[in-house]
Amino acid sequence: MFLSLTRPTPCPDCRTPADWVGVQVLVGDALRWDVEVACGSCGFAVAECGGELSDGVRESLLAEHGAAVLHFTTPPRRLAVLRVLRESAGVGIAEAKEALERVLAGEYSGTPPEMELLARRLRAVGVDVVVSAQAARRCSG
Repeated sequence: MFLSLTRPTPCPDCRTPADWVGVQVLVGDALRWDVEVACGSCGFAVAECGGELSDGVRESLLAEHGAAVLHFTTPPRRLAVLRVLRESAGVGIAEAKEALERVLAGEYSGTPPEMELLARRLRAVGVDVVVSAQAARRCSG
């Protein structure tokens, strides 16, 4: 599973417009962020794999592709969900309890790859869950 984002960017070598492509991909039990810049004018090309996804780029992914949420097909075991949330987010019990309530209410959202990773971890402990896409947010001007 992956999401991509394409933007024009100035070429680092010749400053003409180049193509910037970023991809958030779910590989096994981890998310990965890869970026490639390619210039059709001078031939410059670079790829950076495994970098960090910035908050601004994540927001652009969500705006373009929409968010995803979790839906439980059967009532979940709250303790199992809480444990996975704590381990996945690396947060304390209070933050995990808050996240649990948002998950159960269908208000905990993220990019589709982020939510699929969380769903896989929940399924691994016996929780029946599916990922559902929400509509992309469009700016009105």
